[in-house]
Amino acid sequence: MPVIVVANPKGGVGKSTLSTHVAGYFASRGKAVMLGDIDRQQSARTWLGLRPPAAAAISAWDTVDDLRVRTPKGITHVVLDTPAGLHGKRLDEVLKIATHVLVPLQPSIFDIHATHDFLLRLAEHKRTQKLQVGIIGMRSRDGTISAEQLKTFLGTQAFPVVTHLRDTQNYVHLAAKGLTLWDVAPSRVERDLEQWQPLTAWLEA
Repeated sequence: MPVIVVANPKGGVGKSTLSTHVAGYFASRGKAVMLGDIDRQQSARTWLGLRPPAAAAISAWDTVDDLRVRTPKGITHVVLDTPAGLHGKRLDEVLKIATHVLVPLQPSIFDIHATHDFLLRLAEHKRTQKLQVGIIGMRSRDGTISAEQLKTFLGTQAFPVVTHLRDTQNYVHLAAKGLTLWDVAPSRVERDLEQWQPLTAWLEA
């Protein structure tokens, strides 16, 4: 069973946005998906509470205190949102259950430096060789100095850059309603869906 962990110890990089949308993608494909959240802020849990009954179903997974909880029968995919500051034994526990790790990263010099150390630890972790690890550029704006700094940094990394997701209010508006790109008319979010194609292909590979 795929268990997709979204992780970066830097706060505010877009982990919850990425987690909810990965779950939303699988739900739109008819998968029995469960969204877990080990962040004390429980952003993913809040988002699930906003999700309308008519939207494709996504189950909640209570993982705050114990990551060893078995998922219910019938669940085919798990997405796990993680908190800022994830490291040490807590990181070990998360990686034990992961099959995929997505690392969101914004084009900010502070985010780049914080994420660099995390990527080094991840590359050295004994579990990593058994995982699929990918980096996602978040809130990218073509032609900006920060975007160029991010591209330069990513070019030095051992892990692949799966895609870049643009800086748009679409994600903000959808999150406020518990929705994802796959819950609205494709014509409204066509450009964003195009940017997600490399990531959905990577998840399905």
